[in-house]
Amino acid sequence: MFNLNQLVEVRLKNPEDFLKIKETLSRIGLASKKENTLYQSCHILHKQGKYYIVHFKELFLLDGKDSTLAEGDIARRNRIATLLEEWELLDIVDPDKIDDLQSPINQIKIIPFKEKNKWNLVTKYTVGNKY
Repeated sequence: MFNLNQLVEVRLKNPEDFLKIKETLSRIGLASKKENTLYQSCHILHKQGKYYIVHFKELFLLDGKDSTLAEGDIARRNRIATLLEEWELLDIVDPDKIDDLQSPINQIKIIPFKEKNKWNLVTKYTVGNKY
């Protein structure tokens, strides 16, 4: 059974950073360059007074849906959470939990804010929607 303890809990620097993190995550993921499409990998989740950085496949599991969550997805999520911390958008509550498994940065596409209108940003999960 999948539970919240498996997620990466984070603390926001400021409450208003939630929307900044949400927007930033919309520009980080896996890219299809021939179509200029970026598939968002992670989301920020606010649940029971806590915040988490989660891979979209983890959200399917939390909803009780089937998911193909793999070690590579977790490694990507961990790298993205680390990037957000390096950019001083948040603090990871338990960094030891994610230190051992992180994907190389070259496996993640980050679209600069000024270029986002040149890309088709696709989300495979919408937080708050029931599927």
